[in-house]
Amino acid sequence: MQPRIPRQSAQEQDCRRPDTPADDARLSDELAAVVSGARRRAVRDGDRQIDSAHLLHSLLEHDPDVYDVFGDGPQIARLLGYLVQRTIGYGLRWQGSVEDSGAVPVVTDGEGLSPLAASAMEHARRRAAGRGDTQARGIDLLAAILLDPQARAVEVLDRAGIDANTVRARIDGRRDEYVGGDTAR
Repeated sequence: MQPRIPRQSAQEQDCRRPDTPADDARLSDELAAVVSGARRRAVRDGDRQIDSAHLLHSLLEHDPDVYDVFGDGPQIARLLGYLVQRTIGYGLRWQGSVEDSGAVPVVTDGEGLSPLAASAMEHARRRAAGRGDTQARGIDLLAAILLDPQARAVEVLDRAGIDANTVRARIDGRRDEYVGGDTAR
């Protein structure tokens, strides 16, 4: 029996297209671990593809910079609660469906990412390259996920009482901390 989601490393999924110089950024080792964690979560949840909520959950677990953007308090606890509940009720309506906002064509046979998640990964690479970094980081992926109001991750944030625009503003406010992949804490 073949797995539902192809078992490719994040580096293998890093299909760099030579069309533009902005596509030269690769995934950092930390972001590769995030994608791997999201893949395990999707398989465990019985989902066909990794979606933005899987990526958000994995980002919060593996990337301290992403966690710091949300800060401490009841909202982060609520957010993690909603993400955990996905397998026991919340989010079950997503099973068997493809996460797509209509911004990109639906791809049912791909790298194991929903069309929206694949677009976010590509945007994260471009974002990193745009600031001169050779590797996309978790914060790049979070910023990319938050761009699409139809993302499942944005829906989860909304249910947890967290405004995606506010989180994006925090990321933009810390942009200089992430130049070159170094964080100034």
